[in-house]
Amino acid sequence: MATSAPPAAPSPLDQKILEHFPGLVVRKDLTTELKQNAVVPTYVLEYLLGQHCATDDPALISEGLESVRRILAKHYVHRNQAELVKSTIKDKGSHKVIDKITVTFNEKGGFHEVEFTNLGIKKVPIEDSYVKRYPKLLVGGIWAITDVEYELPTDPKASPWQIAGVKPIQVAGVDHDEFLKARAQFTTDEWMDVLMQSVGFNPEPFTRRGKLLTLIRLIPFCERNYNLLELGPKGTGKSHVYAEFSPHGMLISGSEVTAPKLFVSNANGKIGLVGYWDCICFDEFAGKDKKVDKTLVDIMKNYMANRTFSRGIEQLSAEASMVFMGNTQKSVAYMLKHSHFYEPLPDKYIDSAFLDRIHAFNPGWEVQPVRHELFSTGYGFVVDYIAEVLKHLRTEDYTGVYKPHFEISSEVSTRDQTGFEKTFSGLMKIIHPDGKATPEEIAELLEFAMECRRRVREQILRIDDTFKANDFVYRPLAGGHAVTVLTPEERQYPQFAGMRPAFSHDAKEVVEPQPSKTGVVQTSPNIEIEAAVVPAHTAPDLKPLLQERHVVLPENTKGWSYRRLFGDYLVGASQITLMDPYIRAFHQIRNLVEFLRMVNELTPAGDEVNVHLITGPETESKEKLEKQVENLSQVQASFAETATPFSFELSTSPNFHARSIRTDTGWKISLDRGLDIFQWFENSAFNAATNLQEARLTKGCEISFIRKADPID
Repeated sequence: MATSAPPAAPSPLDQKILEHFPGLVVRKDLTTELKQNAVVPTYVLEYLLGQHCATDDPALISEGLESVRRILAKHYVHRNQAELVKSTIKDKGSHKVIDKITVTFNEKGGFHEVEFTNLGIKKVPIEDSYVKRYPKLLVGGIWAITDVEYELPTDPKASPWQIAGVKPIQVAGVDHDEFLKARAQFTTDEWMDVLMQSVGFNPEPFTRRGKLLTLIRLIPFCERNYNLLELGPKGTGKSHVYAEFSPHGMLISGSEVTAPKLFVSNANGKIGLVGYWDCICFDEFAGKDKKVDKTLVDIMKNYMANRTFSRGIEQLSAEASMVFMGNTQKSVAYMLKHSHFYEPLPDKYIDSAFLDRIHAFNPGWEVQPVRHELFSTGYGFVVDYIAEVLKHLRTEDYTGVYKPHFEISSEVSTRDQTGFEKTFSGLMKIIHPDGKATPEEIAELLEFAMECRRRVREQILRIDDTFKANDFVYRPLAGGHAVTVLTPEERQYPQFAGMRPAFSHDAKEVVEPQPSKTGVVQTSPNIEIEAAVVPAHTAPDLKPLLQERHVVLPENTKGWSYRRLFGDYLVGASQITLMDPYIRAFHQIRNLVEFLRMVNELTPAGDEVNVHLITGPETESKEKLEKQVENLSQVQASFAETATPFSFELSTSPNFHARSIRTDTGWKISLDRGLDIFQWFENSAFNAATNLQEARLTKGCEISFIRKADPID
């Protein structure tokens, strides 16, 4: 049977993973290939792949894949073939089966018994030695290769089925010290990429912030009683991690859950899902038409705050984390101007007391849509292994790791501090599981955690005027500026930030925020944003004053375009010089064409604006240099008869680094990334990002507008 070809050559990171985690990693595209035909959990497939395909040798991978297929075909029990398998065991006397087995203790007989999930046989005796060796048999059960024998007993009450051997095909245990020792061999950037590949994503298209937005989804597996909300557009893979990543997580539809199913049944006293799972994810949580039990909301509020729930007069507790995933229908700018981010939720959940229990709000609109290029073909952990590592880390507490380096403003409320500390603790466990990190790395995670909690609080302020606004501020103990943490949407849309509209049904007035005296928002040391001149996604007619200014584009935001950023500064020019040493690759030349189109649209009928590009030559190979010149020449030819004649030259100067746009009207626009301000997007005729720059995610960058005394010639 044909198999997918391995990568031409394993990356240095893949080689490093194979070296330090032998037998515990797998090439992720192999899982996808097998998953198409095997109805078994991903962690079972990856365990088998880890045993047979943990190599970079193509021949061994091909051989290993065939071995895994043979094992599944011969031994995996499909429910609809259970009777056939039983007959096979009877005829042969014994047979190995792959099935989930669960053990209970027979109190009357004083021995343990096994139940097979798919095979359907129950009350099969098992030796105590197996139970002692694999205690997970008693708590939810494990997938295993089990030797099952059949022999008619002399006692008609005895079971004819016997167990001759049990071999778990999940990771039965993790040596945490060995894990930490191996982790120490990777840099922080490398480790984040290892984790991204482990959850099935190719790290290359993701920015560092994009990786944090993905890895925060792992916190519920390693942090007890952690409450996470993520709302965003469809197709961003919000529930992927919770559906496939761990045997300790449960993914359910938000409309299917009931109080007895989730917490406890008063009828029989049986504890619900929170007693058996580390993480419960409510998928499709948003939707105004969903029926919600108000009693369930009240119980959840108490559980999310205190870890307890009631059965009659008895108080019970559990450690399950809660994750709420839902889709948004409106743009960020629209929600900020007209309502709030919680607007898609069922009305009974738009309750400030319930929402205040959320520790972090992950902005799903910043997450890239799932597409083929995002899936990893590199090596990552067998998911059951990393799931066991994260489960072990639930016993650790890293909430105070930042305290030797930073202090939190006394203005921050206790609940806000608890919220971002739990997020910080979870990120530390995931990225720095030994609890050690540099002050800069700690500051990065602390600021991200504070931002995610600030988003919770800021949106609550819009629905409940009894809540008080407060800044999220931390200060380095070693000295330096205090940092006020803002969300990217506050920085991008300052005209909507700070609104207290109280969007209740009887609200009649929207209170606009008051601008600061300086018009400047302080976000972190040495970075300022001029609030008065940041363009608004929902107010395209708002024209910034033509004055010297400095704009910071937050990473992972939408709503930006060349026209909104600097179009007004090009109006009236007849000569524009674009200086960028890196107009070489296809996407960079595409950016150039979009810039020319924008200038063309700004040019009055009958006028011309000459655009001249000075760029550097492609140095990687002669073929690529020829392709660069060919592409630029094609652009020059295509714009020759338009209102925007284009010309270019290649500069070989070793000092050519700065990127800018200069006009004969006296403006210099300094661009630290040049025109390359957008992240990768799928180039499809049906994709909004292909046709609208505002629909693309940005890279973080800064733009300065400088009035020059001597305009260009």
